[in-house]
Amino acid sequence: MIWSRYALKRVTLLVPMLFGVSLLLFTVMNLLPGGPEALYAGENLDPATISYVRRNLGLDEPVPIRYIRWVAAAVHGDFGRSFRDGQPVLDHITSRVPATLQLTVSALTLALVIAIHAGVVGATQPHSWLDHILTPVTFLGLSFPSFWLGIMLILLFSGALGWLPGSGLATYGREQDLLSRLRHALLPTVTLAAIQVAAFMRYTRAAMLEVLTEDYIRTARAKGLAPGSVMLKHALRNALIPVVTLVGLSLPALVGGSVIVETVFAWPGLGRLAVDSVFKRDYPVIIGIQMIIAAVIVLANLVTDLLYSVLDPRVTYE
Repeated sequence: MIWSRYALKRVTLLVPMLFGVSLLLFTVMNLLPGGPEALYAGENLDPATISYVRRNLGLDEPVPIRYIRWVAAAVHGDFGRSFRDGQPVLDHITSRVPATLQLTVSALTLALVIAIHAGVVGATQPHSWLDHILTPVTFLGLSFPSFWLGIMLILLFSGALGWLPGSGLATYGREQDLLSRLRHALLPTVTLAAIQVAAFMRYTRAAMLEVLTEDYIRTARAKGLAPGSVMLKHALRNALIPVVTLVGLSLPALVGGSVIVETVFAWPGLGRLAVDSVFKRDYPVIIGIQMIIAAVIVLANLVTDLLYSVLDPRVTYE
């Protein structure tokens, strides 16, 4: 009951947060020089053309009135229409969400699998040759910019070796082929995961080193429990709490990294849609994407908080 009240309270706080984000975005978009009319009316901007374009785009009314109308429509799931093609913004977003989810979830899963395994090995065998190898290797991924790493992977595995495709979601004509989609997803997933592996590994290693010195770990070993049981059920479960916190905090960086990675690999997700919309000055689409991302990040942080009680029953929400 307490758990549900806490979740309801956090979800309720989502409303004013999204209102603040929308107000900030709407204000910034209208303060930018050279609005959408500059793109659609061309370089020779005579007053009559500007007035005509702004009227057609619905920009001829005062900003507060347009914002109030936008909020009233957004409450009912209507984020307006794209300046480019007149299609509903929500249609543009929902068509790109599956590709972005596939990339970000795969990258996060891969990063956690590698980082947790490497962190446990580093904690159980500190200062060993394996620990000395894993630490610098994982930090290489953090040191390289994602766009540079993505380009290098394309040049090596797609250009030089020809093993993997370097762009797109799937081979043309084979969009439903699972193997084709997996081959196209491998390089962008590795690129996006490399950003997170080092941080996850260091937190896992540090938390495991601390947990392994606790009295209950020594007690479990003294009782004759199998080493694997001690590691998984007692040590790792408690060591994952700071890692779960880091995962929640890393979501904005993961989303930001997906924008770059999707652009490098021509991945048809929300990130690439956002970049294209910025260049086209398609403000309704940009605002819609940012609102969706803000809501997802807040909800993901809520899930992260609720996972604490699953990992450690001592954590309560009273």
